[in-house]
Amino acid sequence: MTAALFDMDGTLVDSEPRSMAVWALLLEENGLPYDETLIRSFMGRRGKDVFPEVLHMFPGRTTDDLIAETRALVSRPALPPIGQVAGAVPLVTTLAQLGVPIGVVTSGWRGYADDMLSSIGVRHLLDTVVTAEDVADGKPHPAGYLLGCERLGADPASTVAFEDSPAGIAAAKAAGLYCVGLTTTHAAAELAAADSVVEDLSRVAWPIDVPA
Repeated sequence: MTAALFDMDGTLVDSEPRSMAVWALLLEENGLPYDETLIRSFMGRRGKDVFPEVLHMFPGRTTDDLIAETRALVSRPALPPIGQVAGAVPLVTTLAQLGVPIGVVTSGWRGYADDMLSSIGVRHLLDTVVTAEDVADGKPHPAGYLLGCERLGADPASTVAFEDSPAGIAAAKAAGLYCVGLTTTHAAAELAAADSVVEDLSRVAWPIDVPA
């Protein structure tokens, strides 16, 4: 492997508890019951892709309405704090020091991504950040990973993706990348489509050992 692309939420940034809380608030403030299975099905996907599927639950609301409401909820002070996934900063720092082309492919919007990556101290180490605004189709579509490889000047077949969600793994594999799944958000059985599965990034050694 000669390049690396990381998902952000749940892969580099320990933000999934916060994301779960935001989704829960969105349901609560619209008079809907908490549904963990439904919320987990959203993980790794863009709001603009998820909301059209559930608009029937929000009478009179549009996708743009729900995106705006979600962005407002993210700033609530009582939400769970943000941290780094174990091993995230050391691994990104090591790759940057080695001169390995590295980037992020996230379903989050640009401002959110920059803030989250800066909060754990890695934004300046990344060669590119592909966000929801950069592609027409979000995960599990491969567009984000293909664009990430293009921006890095990397061959997808020689690039490793790190992902924590089934949607993200599907996107990486569809783009032709080797994919390492992280059990930070989903159980290992849900990440079976990944080429390998680890607990978190502290379990990753570079270079990646890819079976022949």
